Parts: sequence; structure tokens; C-alpha cells
Amino acid sequence: MNSKTIYQIFEALSSSIPNPTTELNYNSNFELLIAVMLSARTTDKTVNKITKNLFKIANTPKEMLKLKISGVKKYIKSSGFYNTKATNIIKTCEILAKKFHSQLPNNSATLETLPGVGRKTANVILNIAFGKPTVAVDTHVFRVANRIGFTNGKTPEEVENDLLKIIPKKFAVTAGNLLLLHGRYTCVAQKPKCITCVINKFCHYKNKTI
Repeated sequence: MNSKTIYQIFEALSSSIPNPTTELNYNSNFELLIAVMLSARTTDKTVNKITKNLFKIANTPKEMLKLKISGVKKYIKSSGFYNTKATNIIKTCEILAKKFHSQLPNNSATLETLPGVGRKTANVILNIAFGKPTVAVDTHVFRVANRIGFTNGKTPEEVENDLLKIIPKKFAVTAGNLLLLHGRYTCVAQKPKCITCVINKFCHYKNKTI
């Protein structure tokens, strides 16, 4: 796929998705981090319900530590793998409070040392909180990028590397969220809405629903 076509695809996606950012609710970088940690195997809608109550009680590392693991569990029980997430949240808050003055690091290597923070979560934080040109490859981005023909990657890392090589500079910060939201609402896993898709004519997907 040539660079002109790639640009046209992102231009079309940008026109159809006027606010390409996370759908998680947050009011600080720390709140964003906790919300993203909770979003693993959990919908954004569920996370927003959880954090609405959780952040009223604890929206800083030190306040979260006061809840202890048991207290965090009570608030996040509707999230998948809540036992592991509660443990990771408390451990991460301990590190943030002791090593980083309760502020989030702004580089991937350091972020990924935090318990429960993998590459995808780190990329979300860097992109949304710090405006860096990263791509967090979740199931939606993985699916859409392969269907369109941007990549043949078999792993999130392969897809991420392929995307970073071709994304036009104009869309460097928004590309990941454009692909994510397009996958969440249009290029869905089952019965994608190809008829109303703004990039239908560019897409290489063999099983279009037309």
C-alpha cells in the first residue's frame, strides 16, 4: 500500500471520528493510569462505573495506599481479574509515591517497570497523557490494521512496529485511537459494518459484509 493511500485512509478516519481519544473518564494522569490498568479484559463502560466511585475516595497514589489491597478490591470487583489488579495498583502506588513523588514517568521503559503496566498500557499513557506518537495495539487495533492491509503482523509488537513505519506524520498522535475507535464501532469482530465504512474502498479485508 502506497503512502498516498495510507494518508487518505487516515484522513477519512479522522473526518469520521472527530475526537480520537480514550473513552475512559479521568481528571489526572494518575487517574488515567488506574483506569487503563483496570481496562484489561474489562469494557471502558464498566471501568468508568468503577472509577466514578473509586476516584471520589482515592485519586492519588497516597490516598489509594490508604485503602490497601482489600479496600481497592471492594471498589473494583466488577472488573475482570480484580484480585491481581488490586495488588498491582497498590504496588504501583507504592513505587509512584516513593520514587516519583506521585508523578507518572513519561518514558516507556520506566512505566513498564510498574506492576501491571505492560507495553500497551505504557503506550496509552504516553499517547494520552504526554501526547507522544505511540500506538497501543489492543484487539481492535490489531484486527483493523490487519484487515485494512497495513500489516500482516501476528503479534501486537509486530503490528505496532509496522504501523509506526507507515503512519503519516500528521496523524502520528491520533492514529492509534482512530484505528481503535473504528474497530470498536465500525470494523467490529463479527459482521463488520462495511456498507457504512468510510474506508471501504481502500480496505483489503476479504470477507466484507456487503
